[in-house]
Amino acid sequence: MSEEKLEVTSGLFGDGETIPLSAAHSMVGGENLSPELSWTEGPEGTKSYALTCWDPDAPTSVGFTHWVVFDIPPSVRSIAPGATPPGVSGFTDWGESRWGGMAPPPGDDPHHYHFTLYALDVDSLGVDETTTYAKLRFLIRGHVLATGTLTGRFGL
Repeated sequence: MSEEKLEVTSGLFGDGETIPLSAAHSMVGGENLSPELSWTEGPEGTKSYALTCWDPDAPTSVGFTHWVVFDIPPSVRSIAPGATPPGVSGFTDWGESRWGGMAPPPGDDPHHYHFTLYALDVDSLGVDETTTYAKLRFLIRGHVLATGTLTGRFGL
């Protein structure tokens, strides 16, 4: 079974464009507000969504996770700026269960931030806010009906 594609968009930035400072972490002068996102409806059988934001350019061996949200009801199709969708907010690499904005090291080339939405065939993953990006990716194996990614850039 091949995965279908979801379209993920934002009124704040387009694919490959710069994410506004408002979404950056406060330690670099941002407001730490999650960006506005919207997406197309998942395919038949979609029972929930999961959303992640991951920076593969972070100077670690595994990138840096900025957002993990899952068990998002299938009726939800957008997130307002600064809001968290209904569902469960998992654990990010900031050490918190909420959006953690961008803060690439000064002097780095702009980093890429992949906002990926997964349409899932389960209502709930049955886990809590201590769930990490790696654990989420493991748990959704075999349950992904469709995916979509919006990639923004940010640098200091």
